[in-house]
Amino acid sequence: MNLQELRYLVAVAEHRHFGRAAETCNVSQPTLSSQIRKLEEELGVTLLERTNKRVNLTPVGGQILLHAQRALAEAGEMEAVARAARDPLLGPLRLGVIPTLAPYLMPLILKPLRQSYPGLTIELWEDQTRPLIEGLRAHRLDAVLVATTAEVPEITELAIFDEPLLAALPLDHRFCGDETVSEEALAEELLVLADGHCLANQALTACGTRGGPARTGLQGSMQAATLETLVNLVAAGYGATLIPALAAGSLGLRGIVLLPLSGGTFRTIRLASRPGFPRPQALRALEKVIRKAVGPVLGEHGPLLHGAAVQKAGETR
Repeated sequence: MNLQELRYLVAVAEHRHFGRAAETCNVSQPTLSSQIRKLEEELGVTLLERTNKRVNLTPVGGQILLHAQRALAEAGEMEAVARAARDPLLGPLRLGVIPTLAPYLMPLILKPLRQSYPGLTIELWEDQTRPLIEGLRAHRLDAVLVATTAEVPEITELAIFDEPLLAALPLDHRFCGDETVSEEALAEELLVLADGHCLANQALTACGTRGGPARTGLQGSMQAATLETLVNLVAAGYGATLIPALAAGSLGLRGIVLLPLSGGTFRTIRLASRPGFPRPQALRALEKVIRKAVGPVLGEHGPLLHGAAVQKAGETR
């Protein structure tokens, strides 16, 4: 057997269709089918149950699939080690980023990355924290940018920067004339992202509602999937919310008022990776560019990160 046969098996298992699997592998369907049959003959077992509409794994096929995936991952690691020995700053870096960070950070760093490290290409994957960490553990990703600790022993983390959270209010809100607003004052009208977004938990905890009375009314039933939708709800007068400072430049133009939080709540953006990743130089290059890019933007909110009133998002008072 060879790695190509294993790739074909994994593709068929993913798509459950020979035609789509062949298209993904850039080969003809007859070629893919013949290679799968060759693999079955070599192993002496049937890996797939074939029907006119769908392809399913046999029980033993499911077991062998796990070994095939691990073998391909290990082969990929060997190739990465070889590339790193030649030039660690050459080739793709598979980077996962949470949705509340990606749209606002990536425009700041993609061009500087290309200018400073032209051989390094970013393959971006945007998702919530848990799928990103799983992708990192499964070697589908090389590194991820998250705003909470992974709490996984085989993952290492490096704090890159602290990002203040800001209060987003409707234009006619009673606090619009104030210089700051307290987190607790927003508790009763706080709108948050849907479950699965770490920013939702951070906002609830910062405003003192996590673990408190059940949220009712509009604030309890309206949960947005994106920050853009959340801010549109705020602009329409349905409540208030907290947004990260990097998003202020674009979201602050949508008919809302942004105010600093008197408690100085912030979240810490971390770069998570596997300890054995063979291209640590690429991660250091990414870290360097990120720090340099966000400095001027977050500098406008620097006073929020000083003094005894500073509170990290997710910590209780």
